[in-house]
Amino acid sequence: MTTQKIISRALLGVALAIGVAGFAACDNFLTVKSPTVIEVTTLDPVADAPVLANSAVQNLATAYGWLAMYTSWMAGETDVAETFPTRNEFGRRAVDPANGSLSTDVWFPLSQAVASTYLVLDRTLPNPTTNDNYQKAHFALGWSMLFMAEDFCVGTIRSGPKLTTAAMLDTAIAHFTSAITIGTAINSTTSIAMANAALVGRARAKLQTGDGAGATADANAVPAAFNYNMEFFDDLSQRTRVGNRMWQFTADRGSIAIAPAWRVADPRVPQRVAPSSLLPQDANYPVDRGAPYVIQNKFPGFATPIRLASKIEADYIAAEAGGSASQLTQIQARRAASGQAEYSGPTDAVSTLAEFETQRGLEFYLENKRLGDLVRNGAAVKFVPVPGSTYFKAGFAPVGSQTCIPLPITETDNNPNFKP
Repeated sequence: MTTQKIISRALLGVALAIGVAGFAACDNFLTVKSPTVIEVTTLDPVADAPVLANSAVQNLATAYGWLAMYTSWMAGETDVAETFPTRNEFGRRAVDPANGSLSTDVWFPLSQAVASTYLVLDRTLPNPTTNDNYQKAHFALGWSMLFMAEDFCVGTIRSGPKLTTAAMLDTAIAHFTSAITIGTAINSTTSIAMANAALVGRARAKLQTGDGAGATADANAVPAAFNYNMEFFDDLSQRTRVGNRMWQFTADRGSIAIAPAWRVADPRVPQRVAPSSLLPQDANYPVDRGAPYVIQNKFPGFATPIRLASKIEADYIAAEAGGSASQLTQIQARRAASGQAEYSGPTDAVSTLAEFETQRGLEFYLENKRLGDLVRNGAAVKFVPVPGSTYFKAGFAPVGSQTCIPLPITETDNNPNFKP
């Protein structure tokens, strides 16, 4: 999607919400010709860089929330508990490029996150090797490109050419590397935390490319007990932008029900039977599988953060790259940590990988990892809607076979690089 020539005033609300230093001193934002937009040409590339960089990170958080919800439907983590046909296409793994929700809810936030990083990266800022605004922009762009690579069949940025998965992963790795380098040079608590999160992202991208050795090296470099969250806020005027998407669509619309395979007694998948106040607001309720209506309790509020990167994930990455023996060790460690009995099933490579993916699915439930896992490990990823099977909801066509999300026609029809 073409880089926008205007920046919505909503970004200013985001900047205020996350406490951007120096915003009050930026007179350009306080006097504007239009009450709803600010022209990019009026920006001061140095003074306003913190606002732009923090807005790019918040755009990433917004896109992450949308992707986590829609991919949870597509990968079978949750049921689409509403009649919206566009959302049920995700639950059926049969998303039409003309799907309106694909364009507005899924692709636009991600492409906006990508485009907003270039409002920083295209500018000449002082001290480029230690400028935290550059680090934030590279960080947001690395994660955005990784999500695009894992979740979409093809990609594009700023109305550019069609990008293959390999190209998107290479781009993600390059920007993660820049975020790590700059953050290490700054050497502050905040910059090192962001650098370590980028290290996890780079390990994840390398694993997806098949570079097991590189993924292991990055994963092993992540410090013990590391955890990095994307923050959200309970701002009544901007909940769709800055609030936790999983809670919004659990509480405000009742669109998310825990799929039967994930209705398990495991502390990593917190859940509860919904009170009457949180039942789906659709006139055709019940639209899920019937009582009980079980909802996620992992994200119980608009201000609940979503984990983006962690040492736990790094350990899973290293274990997967290490083969069956490493995977089995990780399985036993994580089962013990979650109060499960030791795994006693078959230990051949196929069975071990299947159990490994099951534990990984529990570990990172609703964290936008399952589609990448499905592409990487195929049949080892269980509980995904089966192609050709009857959709659990009456009145819809059978389940399709998509393993990735197509680009919407709003992108391909307007991008000259996609013209026949």
